[in-house]
Amino acid sequence: MVRVGVQNEGVIRMKTPEEYKESLRKMRPNIHKFGELIEDVTTHQATRRTIEGHAQIFEAARNPEYEELYTTTSCLTGEKVVRYLSIIKNAEDMINNCRMKRLMFNLTGTCTGGRCAGFNGINAMWAVTYDMDKEFGTDYHKRLRRWLEGAQEADITLAGALTDPKGDRTKSASQQADPDMNLRVVERREDGIVVRGAKVMICGIAAANEVFILPGTGYREADADYAISFVIPKDVENLTIVEARHPSDTRAEEEGFDNPVDKGGITQAYLLFEDVFIPKERVFMCGEYAYSMKAVLNFIAPYRSAIGGCVAGQGDLMIGASALMARANGLSEKVFKDKITQMAINNETTFGMGVAASALGKLHPSGVWIPDMLLSNVNKVHVATLPYETKRIAQDIAGGIAETGCLPSWKDLQDPKYGDLLKKYLSANTDGETRARIARLVEWLTIGAGVPGCMHGGGSQDGAKMMINAKAGIERDIELAKRVANIKTDIKVEPRKR
Repeated sequence: MVRVGVQNEGVIRMKTPEEYKESLRKMRPNIHKFGELIEDVTTHQATRRTIEGHAQIFEAARNPEYEELYTTTSCLTGEKVVRYLSIIKNAEDMINNCRMKRLMFNLTGTCTGGRCAGFNGINAMWAVTYDMDKEFGTDYHKRLRRWLEGAQEADITLAGALTDPKGDRTKSASQQADPDMNLRVVERREDGIVVRGAKVMICGIAAANEVFILPGTGYREADADYAISFVIPKDVENLTIVEARHPSDTRAEEEGFDNPVDKGGITQAYLLFEDVFIPKERVFMCGEYAYSMKAVLNFIAPYRSAIGGCVAGQGDLMIGASALMARANGLSEKVFKDKITQMAINNETTFGMGVAASALGKLHPSGVWIPDMLLSNVNKVHVATLPYETKRIAQDIAGGIAETGCLPSWKDLQDPKYGDLLKKYLSANTDGETRARIARLVEWLTIGAGVPGCMHGGGSQDGAKMMINAKAGIERDIELAKRVANIKTDIKVEPRKR
């Protein structure tokens, strides 16, 4: 690992892209897909593109044009580190997080979730461990600090995992017929804990060196064994990882424009824990159920703020691809002015809401900045809706060649017998291959592997609406209305009897 930077302005601890890939090659293979053990995630068809996408973070952090967004000064060492391994100290840090996520989508076309969820996990538990130590006299915060110093020194890539299988949604974790439906402690030792269960639908695991685990929801005393947080190497013993299939897997098997963004791709995985041992120094919560929901809330505040930048970043690409297709068809993009304007409005709505939530946050006594909970959840609702309108408009402008699936494969376009004829009949205001590449990009961005988890990434919009209802303060608004109208009467409504 090399050190680069300006003298007297700190040091950037940063791997090169190749050093990053080599760190993954050195790990024990434990990722499977289609019944196959993936020996090298950096070259395998199922995982290569997500690695390439994450590698661009290392490129960007070493680029003077992007250094401000991708690096920051560590509050632990005073040295420059990659932002993904830092503590969010103030509103400016959080806004730069939003800007970084937007730029990352600009560069890759899709999600690099093998870093953002882990980043949020660090910041969520930074506050929670501080509070637990203050109440219980534990040393969780010191453990987290020591681990983070080592993570910054090694410049690891850190994924994050919250979601449990859950089982029957009407029952709590301890009430499930199968107790493993939520990740739990099965043994406590002097030197650590043993856990069993699963985390599911976890983004970017193939690209990570380590995984930060958080409780999946708020727990009660009966569920104390499920209130756990820790960090593990991705290749820890007794952990099996299974990559989920994607609807575009068949298309993605081909080369050429069937993979229009060679340096980007999204992967989701299931993490199967079969009595995994976690050393004590890597455990940051174990049974403190009263703090489990605080961990979740501290996670979703920055996540739901910054994801507005993510979808805006991909929306930028959809605008560009739509305008390109209009020109390829011989039309000025001005023909679609109103539609493209609406796409831009959608982008800036989610980005702007994320920035607002960041700016109106509060500083926790531990030193971490927590975005405004109400606005971050409002942003989540927008993220679950507006990007789909942007995708629809992109398909509308691009036409059937990009939306209906009626696009010949790369191999067919290169076929010596009929490839030239296909290119001939695909041509318009540009050659057929170029027009096909544009169409494939729109397809990839709107219905293919480039689609991020807008609807459920970071939680559902229904869950966000519950938080909005809790935070919106309707009683305060009622009192405001009464004051303006000079109403003294206290109006009550009796609950209906069932």
